[in-house]
Amino acid sequence: MSTEENFDDESFANKVKRFAAAMGKKAVEMAYTLFYALSDRDTPAWARTVIVAALGYLVVPIDAVPDLVPGAGLADDGAALAGALATVAAHIKKDHLDRAKEMVKSFFG
Repeated sequence: MSTEENFDDESFANKVKRFAAAMGKKAVEMAYTLFYALSDRDTPAWARTVIVAALGYLVVPIDAVPDLVPGAGLADDGAALAGALATVAAHIKKDHLDRAKEMVKSFFG
């Protein structure tokens, strides 16, 4: 079983829902953009590895700065998402962006 198979829609959505308000719209959009790029078979293996690392950092409950620390707990997660997105930007498709924006609307209205 590949690592990216651990990122199913439901478990990923549950994690993001728990922290969506604290993460903010931009971080949720980045997370879902990466999530949709990961699920796209056109995304090269090296980019998938970068995405798995960033999303793994987001969903794993133990990280450098605990997510429950007010004001700081999710900042490191956002930085990991932004770095991964910048690294794989050439492989982000309009469809990934559009689907991510739809998810942001479902979380924030």
